[in-house]
Amino acid sequence: MAWTKYQLFLAGLMLVTGSINTLSAKWADNFMAEGCRGSKEHSFQHPFLQAVGMFLGEFSCLAAFYLLRCRATGQSDSSVDPQQPFNPLLFLPPALCDMTGTSLMYVALNMTSASSFQMLRGAVIIFTGLFSVAFLGRRLVLSQWLGILATIAGLVVVGLADLLSKHDSQHKLSEVITGDLLIIMAQIIVAIQMVLEEKFVYKHNVHPLRAVGTEGLFGFVILSLLLVPMYYIPAGSFSGNPRGTLEDALDAFCQVGRQPLIAVALLGNISSIAFFNFAGISVTKELSATTRMVLDSLRTVVIWALSLALGWEAFHALQILGFLILLIGTALYNGLHRPLLGRLSRGRPPAEESEQERLLGGTRTPINDAS
Repeated sequence: MAWTKYQLFLAGLMLVTGSINTLSAKWADNFMAEGCRGSKEHSFQHPFLQAVGMFLGEFSCLAAFYLLRCRATGQSDSSVDPQQPFNPLLFLPPALCDMTGTSLMYVALNMTSASSFQMLRGAVIIFTGLFSVAFLGRRLVLSQWLGILATIAGLVVVGLADLLSKHDSQHKLSEVITGDLLIIMAQIIVAIQMVLEEKFVYKHNVHPLRAVGTEGLFGFVILSLLLVPMYYIPAGSFSGNPRGTLEDALDAFCQVGRQPLIAVALLGNISSIAFFNFAGISVTKELSATTRMVLDSLRTVVIWALSLALGWEAFHALQILGFLILLIGTALYNGLHRPLLGRLSRGRPPAEESEQERLLGGTRTPINDAS
């Protein structure tokens, strides 16, 4: 069936905004500017402040939800209201996981390339699969176990590509290794978030925009408050600001004042995450969750290609091999091979219902799939 113009628009919006989200964060990291108190020019390394911005973008989805609810008032459509009452504090544990995982990923993005960052995020499949078996009582089929094994192989190849790549003064080998490991650690936390959402949140049939916005609210408030103690906590060589603390938000604002393009990059990150969540939810509703997974894979290709074109990283053939293996792992785990085999055998493709399975039937992603 041919896609309508609206469906094409949604697919394009998801692909573009998803790519902008990672690229704008990396663009901000590449800027050099003077900080407060006459400090020398230094890189814009403020991962926790960037995470606050991302949660602000997610929080805006809550406004979109209430706008939709106002529009639906007086109409027969009740899809924007939960069918069961629920306590908003249910979102607090997954929001804390999201806050921790996102912060770790922004720290890692300072240390490694944008393409490796995006590819290594595929590790979430491994941990969500294992956690779903352990805590949700799921039984994974053979293709899902094969997908997990393929994902592990793909991660090894991508990691090997990072080890063999030429590293400049901005990304030393030790930093790249640390960044890659932090991304993997973040995926463990994201997997925990997915299990919590599946076990405690989705049974209440909460509208996705409301779920994203509520978690964004919790993350924004908590992490904003944590910026105060972070201003005083020493971080040594791990810090990217002149004061050597875990985060220096004042230094970030001074750098933005001296280099306005940083503000453009930050605004791009904030706005893109809001539109990306909306587009992803709409693609799942209007097309299928399988289509969303394919578009998310294409996003990795776009980020990799633009990073090469902008000179942010050097070409390495092993990255292509690693990406292809990760793509195979994702396809096997999420059952994307079944429609293809069905068509090849001229059988009937699996029902669309299978594409809407929960968490680890394969097509579930975190309700606020971040970046």
